[in-house]
Amino acid sequence: MKLRKGNIMKKEKISLKSRRSFVKSGLALSAINILPRHVLGGKGFIAPSDQLNIAAIGSGGKGASDISNAARNGSARVGALCDVDFSGSAAATAKKFPKAKRYADFREMLDKEKDLDAVTISTPDHVHGVAAAHAMESGKHVYVQKPITHNIREARILTEMARKQKVVTQMGNQGGSNPLLQTVQGWVNSDVIGKISKVQIWTNRPVWPQGIKMPAVDPSAKPADLNWDLWLGPAPDKPYTPNMHPFNWRGWWDYGTGALGDVGCHLIDIPYRTLGLKYPKDAECSVGTVYSRMWTPDYFPEGCPPSSFTTLHFDATEKSKSPIEMTWSDGGIRPSHPEIIPANDDIGGPGSANGVLMIGEKGIISTNINDSSPLMPKLYLNDGTMDSGPELAPSDEPEYGHQRKWIDACKAGYQSSEHQALTSSFDYAGPMTETVLMGNLAIRSYMLRRENAKGKMSFYARKKLIWDGENTRITNLEEANQFVGRIYRSGWEM
Repeated sequence: MKLRKGNIMKKEKISLKSRRSFVKSGLALSAINILPRHVLGGKGFIAPSDQLNIAAIGSGGKGASDISNAARNGSARVGALCDVDFSGSAAATAKKFPKAKRYADFREMLDKEKDLDAVTISTPDHVHGVAAAHAMESGKHVYVQKPITHNIREARILTEMARKQKVVTQMGNQGGSNPLLQTVQGWVNSDVIGKISKVQIWTNRPVWPQGIKMPAVDPSAKPADLNWDLWLGPAPDKPYTPNMHPFNWRGWWDYGTGALGDVGCHLIDIPYRTLGLKYPKDAECSVGTVYSRMWTPDYFPEGCPPSSFTTLHFDATEKSKSPIEMTWSDGGIRPSHPEIIPANDDIGGPGSANGVLMIGEKGIISTNINDSSPLMPKLYLNDGTMDSGPELAPSDEPEYGHQRKWIDACKAGYQSSEHQALTSSFDYAGPMTETVLMGNLAIRSYMLRRENAKGKMSFYARKKLIWDGENTRITNLEEANQFVGRIYRSGWEM
């Protein structure tokens, strides 16, 4: 898929300008008629001139809430919906927005719906980057589910493209808009726990099939209404594989990004933004191994492992003041309980299932996962002092208004104060996503093997990988760089 260039961006600007001009003329008329808009249209009425025309790419599952929250009961008009299967969970979205035109192919939708202002993108991970690039090339503002891309190269491309196209962007890590993050940032900024040198992050994911052999293809099992070719998108062409759509794709590298891609942008986000971190310097990992036969480990490199442990190192920043070692573990493996935290207290969230520990000279900050779960910020100091913020932030709108703030920023325009106030525009979310996906680069490299001189398979890449973040390259193992990007199916290139 070659990204198109042309005058679509110019047309988009004219379209927005026309709507804004209509708003101004409407205000002039209201001064003459002295009739407020809500009297003409009823309580809560929003004039079409005040609405963005938006569409969804991926309309079921998380896409259903993303487009609904963005529409906000009429603050934006849903002009089109795109999904590869409107017989599934996308059916309810189509029913909710009956006037929206339906498409299976987002490329067709973007070509035909010239008046669209913005799109939400909530597809499987492997389509995020390609869909967002198409939309931004067409001059559309984009809201993209986490992680914004399937790989590091795509994240860098989208970050730079958003600036070039001057579009408003937001990644769907809604916890970034959680006001309780200010409690955590306040503890760090006030130096209450001193220099922070270590961060520990963990999750109980995966909660989907992972670390197993990929299911056999079975074209006869394909649901009649599922467009499998469009679901594959940029991934390699292959017959229908059962149990991928709509959710179990997460554990396979062609489509998903594993536990890191699922919740890394919710967990790593907390220390990354709080400590002002930049690109990591290196990555090192180990993975869980399953033995179905004696002395013979299972080997399924096409999929994510059952569990993993990854270490990243960061240079000191203005906020962190010292180099940071960050560890990530998934598959239910979590850190040991720190001595200064009472033994009966959970670390992180409920049951210690997910969490973040920021460890400083004078104490520890503990939080839960920061999606829509309670953040549960807690402070433990070495002298026995303990403090905590409220578990839940009061909010009268879903997901802390994360989608609504993006809509407001789209209306205000690129580099407006509303845009700059977004918590996960690609200027931030791009580098953070790259950091999350560095863990996957390390995991995939860890599984590289080849036959040695003795005729046995040797895992030759199990080492610390040195990362040149500015140039997006591993400098001490060339073979690892194949995982910086991906190979695209013909017609879907990016």
